Amino acid sequence: MAATQPGPLTRSYTFHTDVPAACADGQPCLLGVDEAGRGPVLGPMVYSICYCPLERSNDIKSLGFADSKTLNEQERERLLQKICEHRDYIGWGVRVLSPQDISQSMLRRNKYNLNSMAHDTTIQLLREALAANVNIKEVYIDTVGPPESYEAKLSQLFPYIKITVAKKADSLYPIVSAASICAKVTRDTIIQQWSFAEPGADAVLSRAFGSGYSSDPNTVSWLRNNVDPVFGFPGIVRFSWATCSRLLDETASSVVW
Repeated sequence: MAATQPGPLTRSYTFHTDVPAACADGQPCLLGVDEAGRGPVLGPMVYSICYCPLERSNDIKSLGFADSKTLNEQERERLLQKICEHRDYIGWGVRVLSPQDISQSMLRRNKYNLNSMAHDTTIQLLREALAANVNIKEVYIDTVGPPESYEAKLSQLFPYIKITVAKKADSLYPIVSAASICAKVTRDTIIQQWSFAEPGADAVLSRAFGSGYSSDPNTVSWLRNNVDPVFGFPGIVRFSWATCSRLLDETASSVVW
């Protein structure tokens, strides 16, 4: 998959497809934004944009997109394949935030929370699309936090773009549903192909992660079985999650600074 990178994921990165021919020459476009992996204790968080010409919005609708959370893995992969097959008028991109970067941001002295990360990542992706000469006229975003304040913030930064931030936007707007598909398939592929950065870990660590959510007993069991008393968890784990902090308090060696 073009949006993933070989080897261990230790640093965040961005991927963009080429700008479609139909979006060139100043053609007005609409763009959707969504994410995957906000809640899990394992793996990256992925933000995605997907865009197409305004005049092709009905074509996007006809492809049958839906919120990725309502689809199974095969359906999501099939829909991403449709997006790639229509590269003549659909473009997309992702920003993959590594578990290490998420943890570092949330554990630093001046905490940088998930909402701030989401806002800044969305702004970055929009600016990169604009820098690639995509003429964005309308943007639809699944809300992070109160939709009114988020919409006002983005409208101030991008005054010439019609910004719509809404709850359940991935169910209301097909272009957001398409972005949801791109984000979810990218994250799923990264997890499936995960390469541990720790030397020798690929040979000894189980991949029976469960769902990756703290509410999943299989995930908690995996965390409990793979915590080191000195070094903590492998790099796939977000140390900043409460579940991890609790397990470290229970099992790790105390350090006096």
